[in-house]
Amino acid sequence: MPATTVPNLSTRGDRIVAGGDWTLAASPLLAELVGRARRNTDTPRIDASAIARLDTAGARLLLDLADIQRIDGLDSKRRALLEAVAKASSTQAPASKRDSGLLDVFARTGLAAERITRDFIKLVGFIGLVLATIVRTVPNPRRWRPTSLAFHLEQTGLDAVPIVVLLNFLVGAVVAFLGATVLKDFGATIYTVELIGYSFLREFGVLLTAILIAGRSGSAFTAQIGSMKSREEVDAIRTLGLDPVEVLVMPRLLALLIAMPLLTVLAMLAGIVGGGVVAALSMDISPTLFVTRLHDLGATRHFWVGMSKAPIFAFLIACIGCLEGFKVSGSAESVGTHTTSSVVQAIFMAILVDALAAIFFMEIDV
Repeated sequence: MPATTVPNLSTRGDRIVAGGDWTLAASPLLAELVGRARRNTDTPRIDASAIARLDTAGARLLLDLADIQRIDGLDSKRRALLEAVAKASSTQAPASKRDSGLLDVFARTGLAAERITRDFIKLVGFIGLVLATIVRTVPNPRRWRPTSLAFHLEQTGLDAVPIVVLLNFLVGAVVAFLGATVLKDFGATIYTVELIGYSFLREFGVLLTAILIAGRSGSAFTAQIGSMKSREEVDAIRTLGLDPVEVLVMPRLLALLIAMPLLTVLAMLAGIVGGGVVAALSMDISPTLFVTRLHDLGATRHFWVGMSKAPIFAFLIACIGCLEGFKVSGSAESVGTHTTSSVVQAIFMAILVDALAAIFFMEIDV
């Protein structure tokens, strides 16, 4: 075994001469020598002919001292080793480099904006594809899938009744408590009835239902179709000559279009009943007086304002859930990622559409 030679760096004219063993064992000393040389010389030219032994660790430190074009005196094997280390370092550099500060904020903002724009374009295209499939399928009863429709109707509608009713009942009770607390200071506790009726018939009933359905049924659609995509069942459907949109999306979409308005009606009733119970127990407002004031509010008009948004929410939630399912790449992690994305997008779209609808109905004085 050859004797170990202590690594060294010396100056000869306008060059730095590297000698000794440039190996992993000598890397602490080499790091110190390289750091000192870099502080003393801006762009040195290296004479590496005196290096006794060289490995990848020494090559990395040699490249830290100067670019490969400024290193002389290497034979073909050592030059090849240096080039390999330089190539590996340049490949890994972008992955390990992290931007910071304002530049990082702008970069992340740009990437997020690009991703949102891309997802929105895909959603618009998918909505067009779904509408074309509806036009092609609905007039042809032989292409209907009543069994699948009934299954998804039970899953998205009937099974969701308990949680929708309970949540809206509790929120109605909370709204009544808040209204009574605020209005009591003005001697207008009786107007809690109008507050409950107006909020649940126009906004809370349909919006809370949409949020629950987005988290419950929208995520289920993504997980179901995503699992089929990862098991290549969607490809098998195409191989059989069937349209995946017609087979997988249409039953889920139609089931949600039927279930959502029905759940919205139950949500409105549950919220009003919850508020009525609190009004009767805490504010001495009898059920008869409660119903009478609700009728004087013009409840029918507000009811149809809220109901008009239910099919739109159902359509968007179903399309987003199914589209995210088709985006799954094949792994379990991808299923989880797109399921989360489905819920976030569906809730965001529901709130956005609700806000736009509120502005629209306010402008037309409805």
